[in-house]
Parts: sequence; C-alpha cells; structure tokens
Amino acid sequence: MTVRVVLDAMGGDHAPRIPVEGALWALRELPELHVILVGQEDRIRAELARHPTEGLPLSIVHASQVVEMHEHTIAVKAKRDASIVVGMRLVRSGEAEAFVSMGNTGAVMAAALFHLGRIPGIDRPALATVYPTAHRPCLLLDIGANTDPKPWHLVQFAMMGVIYAERVLGWPNPRVGILSNGEEPGKGSILVQEAYRLLQESGLNFIGNVEGKDLSRGIAEVVVTDGFTGNVVIKHLEGTVSFLARFLKAQLTDGALDRLGLALALPGLILAMPGLVCLLPSLRRAFRHLDYREYGGAPLLGVNGVVIIGHGRSDAKAVKNAIRVAVRAVKEGMLEQIREGLESMTAHSPMSDTPKNPRISPTV
Repeated sequence: MTVRVVLDAMGGDHAPRIPVEGALWALRELPELHVILVGQEDRIRAELARHPTEGLPLSIVHASQVVEMHEHTIAVKAKRDASIVVGMRLVRSGEAEAFVSMGNTGAVMAAALFHLGRIPGIDRPALATVYPTAHRPCLLLDIGANTDPKPWHLVQFAMMGVIYAERVLGWPNPRVGILSNGEEPGKGSILVQEAYRLLQESGLNFIGNVEGKDLSRGIAEVVVTDGFTGNVVIKHLEGTVSFLARFLKAQLTDGALDRLGLALALPGLILAMPGLVCLLPSLRRAFRHLDYREYGGAPLLGVNGVVIIGHGRSDAKAVKNAIRVAVRAVKEGMLEQIREGLESMTAHSPMSDTPKNPRISPTV
C-alpha cells in the first residue's frame, strides 16, 4: 500500500531546508511512502539539488504563497495559493492521504476546517500528543488548537483520545483523566468541574482529576485539558528535558572534573569504566524517550482527514517522524476508527437518550 503524504515544504522556522531533509530521510526509511512537497518550486528544487534523490518516490506541487508563522489565521483565506491551502486541497481531492506541516498551527487548523471539514459529531478538533511517562506514555489533548473550549468539547476530546489510544496505539480500555489543580472532584476551574460531571456520565473509563505532578506517573492513558494549558504543559516538558541535557553535559565536561580533579579521579574512573559504558545506552534511551523529536508531530483529531502538525523549530529528525506518524495513521485507518468509535460510543452511552447530548452538541 502506497501512502501519499503532502509535506508543507514552506512550514517551519528553517523551511524549505529542514522539511526537504526530513522528507528524504523518511523516504529512505519508509518503503511505502510517497512524498508530495508543496511550496515554492524553485526553492524546493534548490534544496533537493543538495541531496541524492534519484529513484525516490517524490513529487513537487508549486504553491506561490506562504503563510508565515506570525500571521493570523485569516491569511488562509487571503492567500489562496499558500502551501498550506494547496496541500489541504490535495488531500480533499484524494490525491494524497495525509498532510504534514511544521508551519503556523492556527493556519493549518483553519485550512483543515475550511477544506476538509469536521468528522460528524465533533464540534472542535483537538491536537493530541504522546506524553512520556515512567511506563506506557499517555495521550494528552488538547495542546493548542482550542484555548477556550466548552465543557462538552473536553468530553469530545476524551472520546477521540480513547478511540485513538485503543484502535491506533493499541492501548485497551484506556483510563481517562482531566488535568486539574487537585485530585478532589470539586477542584479546578468552572470548565474543569463541569467537564468532570459530563465525563462521569459519558460511559468512558473516567478516573477523575489528574494533577500536573501525576502526568508522568502514567495513572491515565488519556488526559484532557484546554489548549492553552496543554500547550504550556508540553512546552514546559520540552524545556525541562533540554535543560537537563545541557546541565548534565556541563557537569560532566566543564564543572565536575577540572584538570586536577580529573587527575585525582582517573584511577577510579578506569575501574568504573565497564559500568559507565553499560550506563550510556540506558541514558541515551532515557533521553530518546523524552525527546519530542521522537514523536514527530501531533495529529489534529476531529477533522475529516489525516493532518499532522509539528513544531516550527523542528529539525529533520522531527519532520521525518511526523511523516512516520502520518503514514501510521493512514495505515491504521485513523479516520474510519474515529468515525466508527464515535457512533458506537454514542449508541451505547448512558447519555444517548438525552434530547441534546452535551458530549456532541452545544446547548448554549
């Protein structure tokens, strides 16, 4: 099965160089992949000329305009030939199965809504990401698509998160939590408290509130929150991991062992060398587990197409892994799984007899 993935070659802080490098890396690792680079053709070809590309399943679709990282989402309507817009049209027309961008998150979301639409039963899409924990990772959503959702939107996020976790990631009967500032049911904002009540009635495997300190403990496989809070949480994690890597490197190379200390410690280091050599692979695995680049990009759940959004500062490795996420979502039938899962949940929910299901339709 060939999976055609549109890559926004103009998206990100270092476009088109980084998207092109990531695309070529992905093509060499994923034999089922065909990449369609969308953007300013002359700039894309100039980057491709720096790499061997003969025989690679790669094509270019020209788009004359770019939605810059600082622009408002209205640019999606104003710039009809922007790479984001042209790419979404390729997915809508069936010329590609997925879209990947490291560009303006708001613009990607707006273009997806305009050109792909929503999955029936979903009011707002949500960005989901795998959050590393001590055991199995959890799925955290939303991380930036909705800064001011309503309570029933959080329940919709939970439903999509459960379906994605169960049917795409293979996690049976995932536990659902809501991010709050305390474990007790009465804690949290009005949004959290009302969403808590709706989640209790949803029929999902809801375990209650999850505090920030408990995210990394893995007590829930799906954790929902508003996009503002989720974005702060995920970027704080990335900053912490980056700090720890720099701190350990500095301690091991600059601060901990000066020349005199190294001379004094050398006999002990020689004796400890076998243990240190064994430890290094474990440290590498640990930091790889925490590295956002390993997870590539976040699926935009709820739109009627496979859309993956990555960081603007992504390097080629992150782009490659974002494409890998897109390929997996297509091969696992993510869209069909969410559609079927929503129908099943609605039919078997104890709230399904409610005239206006607050999980599905807003009442205000």
